[in-house]
Amino acid sequence: MGELILVRHGETEWSRSGQHTSYTDLPLTAHGEEQARTVAPLLAGRHIGLALASPLQRALHTAELAGFKDPRVTPDLQEWDYGGDEGVTTVEIHRTRPDWNLWSDGVAPGPAEHPGESPAEVGARADRVLAEVAPALHDGDEDVVLFAHSHFLRVLTARYLGLPASGGALFVLDTGAMSRLGREHERPVITAWNTVAQPTAH
Repeated sequence: MGELILVRHGETEWSRSGQHTSYTDLPLTAHGEEQARTVAPLLAGRHIGLALASPLQRALHTAELAGFKDPRVTPDLQEWDYGGDEGVTTVEIHRTRPDWNLWSDGVAPGPAEHPGESPAEVGARADRVLAEVAPALHDGDEDVVLFAHSHFLRVLTARYLGLPASGGALFVLDTGAMSRLGREHERPVITAWNTVAQPTAH
């Protein structure tokens, strides 16, 4: 059975500033591009049979720079819809909602096209992705890699481990980081987490 490999996209201006970024389609910074390139050696030597990516450019460009130029674009891999909290930092949110916690409270309502998602709604998307990749993982020894976003991948990890979506709060995921989910004695486990390679000197 293969492993499920998770790759968070490289740095953007908003990930650097701490602004919540879901549907805002920002490019990678130069540093983010370098982070994405360092993912390639982390994946070298692994037998990857399927690559999926969020449709947003920061995930697609990370996939390309990591050596995957044609991943299967999967809308369910998009980041948590932050609704009215899009572009806002946690520090700014706490000025008016001091006890706010994304994982338990969800987000402020947004516009009709981006109303925001509850933890359970993000969890349902993660469950769909896990169901989509399950046959590829179980049918052989090849791995599956997902190029996506921090909060979504943390929710997906929680659901893989049998935790509620809010369990994603337990995991930190840096830009350009790779993690791996597998099995031990048929039970779901984390086999590697938040692995970041150092950029090579030019």
